[in-house]
Amino acid sequence: MKAIASRDNPTFKDLRDLARDARRQRDEGCTLIEGPHLVSASLDHGLIPELLVVSESAAALPEIAALLNRMPAVQTLCLRDALFREISELATPVGILGRIAIPAVPAGLPAGDCLLLDAVQDAGNVGTLLRTAAAAGVHDVLLGSGCAGAWTPRVLRAAQGAHFGLRIREQVDLAGFLATYPGVSVATVAREGAALYTLDLATPTAWLFGNEGVGLASELITVATQRTTIPLAAGSESLNVAAAAAICLFEMRRQRAGRTM
Repeated sequence: MKAIASRDNPTFKDLRDLARDARRQRDEGCTLIEGPHLVSASLDHGLIPELLVVSESAAALPEIAALLNRMPAVQTLCLRDALFREISELATPVGILGRIAIPAVPAGLPAGDCLLLDAVQDAGNVGTLLRTAAAAGVHDVLLGSGCAGAWTPRVLRAAQGAHFGLRIREQVDLAGFLATYPGVSVATVAREGAALYTLDLATPTAWLFGNEGVGLASELITVATQRTTIPLAAGSESLNVAAAAAICLFEMRRQRAGRTM
């Protein structure tokens, strides 16, 4: 394990810059995953980090040592705690991070259930949406322009390992995709859509969720085959986009479970 104690070390500076630059992550096809849970999740899905970094105080912890033992061939750096904190975005760093190659974009386009995100800008929301899709068994997620980067460290933390079981496509022309999608496409709107619980969700469905402030682009609402609104209590105007997606995806799951009983 190589020790790094200087801010002038080129590898340290490279990792610090990578952690802060979403464009560089996308252009170079690599990113950082932080914490034992994410590192373990990547390994469980066969994605081995290219480089591991541990903090001085965490290097001897049993949980960290166990992870390092799973990857004996991976180069590992040990940073002084102060340097590790400069790379970490956590208020209380957990002592390990890895640099990984972002998985290649899958060939072709999905024909089954999928989640489409239009200009969802908040990293926490994007991560929670990915986590929700994975939990609901929806494995294809398409992000249009204006979304937070799917593989940025903040989105990765919010998704808690969901990335590694999903097929994620970014910068997708959502309207163009919907023009050839063979299933039903459902635009979620705040009002004047069919009540969610009246929909028949037996067939493959593309779910569209929009920007936190303005909702879906009108072009996408127009091209979708259906519109739906979640019935809310009197006096409530809207839901957080991640909460709305959870309700919709699990209503679909509930309906299909009922048909197999």
